[in-house]
Amino acid sequence: MLSERQESILRAVVEEYISHAEPVGSRTVSKRDDVTVSAATVRNEMSDLEELGFLEQPHTSAGRIPSHLGYRYYVDHLMSPKQLERSDLLAVRRLFTSHMDALEQTIQQTAFILSKLTNYTSIILGPEVFENRLKHLQVIPLTERMAVAILVTDTGHVDQRRITVPEGVSLSSIEQMVNLLNSKLAGLPLHELKQRLYRELTDELSRHVENYEYLMAMIDQMLDLDQEGRIFTSGATNVLSQPEFRDVEKAKVLMELLEQSDTVARLFSSDKEGIQVRIGQENRLEAVNNCSIISATYTIDGRSLGTIGILGPTRMDYQKVISLLEVLTVDLSDHLRRLYR
Repeated sequence: MLSERQESILRAVVEEYISHAEPVGSRTVSKRDDVTVSAATVRNEMSDLEELGFLEQPHTSAGRIPSHLGYRYYVDHLMSPKQLERSDLLAVRRLFTSHMDALEQTIQQTAFILSKLTNYTSIILGPEVFENRLKHLQVIPLTERMAVAILVTDTGHVDQRRITVPEGVSLSSIEQMVNLLNSKLAGLPLHELKQRLYRELTDELSRHVENYEYLMAMIDQMLDLDQEGRIFTSGATNVLSQPEFRDVEKAKVLMELLEQSDTVARLFSSDKEGIQVRIGQENRLEAVNNCSIISATYTIDGRSLGTIGILGPTRMDYQKVISLLEVLTVDLSDHLRRLYR
């Protein structure tokens, strides 16, 4: 644990950097009301915090910025609750007192308000992302090179699409593959199918199915489920206004990721209740190494329906986002309860 003085200096650096997006110097920190030591003492403590891994010093500046470890310590130990501004609270209350009588409309408007109030990207996973689970797969050959893949969910939804059969792949190989997939994937949420396939079943397919490497492309087609209507995004281009993403390549990678519905569903899905904060590399995906994701579940009668969350730079206003999510998840849950009463 850090000393009380180190904590006050780390808090100051984080909050100044969040506000101004510029490396923070010792004089700036020493002028704050919550820091009661000289600039020279601050400078020494900042040097120690850098050695401990809580701060970093950009090559072009004498000031410091928080590291991912610094942000994590701030969120876990230093951040105090923040009361929402009256205008923000009114915008949320106005949203849920309007006459919205459809789930899709409610979630779309919630995503819009959240992105507008934070200037980050909001993503909401609708109930179907979590509720729909695989019941079984079936493949019906049409010609030597064409087939129809049928995916049936436990709710009775049927998704079918034409797929290309790789050259040289026999009907018996396809049957083996489908049987294996059904035995291993049945009962899983749809958004987890590809992840489980590539993480756990590739080796087993190689042992039991001939020409399995040719079948992987076909499986990819079968499980390329359309999540549109289940994933609601607002403010996707807000990241472009953040200083961290002035680098065109960084922005491009992030925008491409937001178009990958399966990846987005995995990033934001959570089986934990309450506010979840994942900072930088904690997201375990290179494209969002410079981002933080804050999410929370919304419920009806104690049953989790989906996730509402924010994607932004690691230099995000954690206090405001967490306060907004705490209010929004309660109000959204209450509204949906009334809607389905």
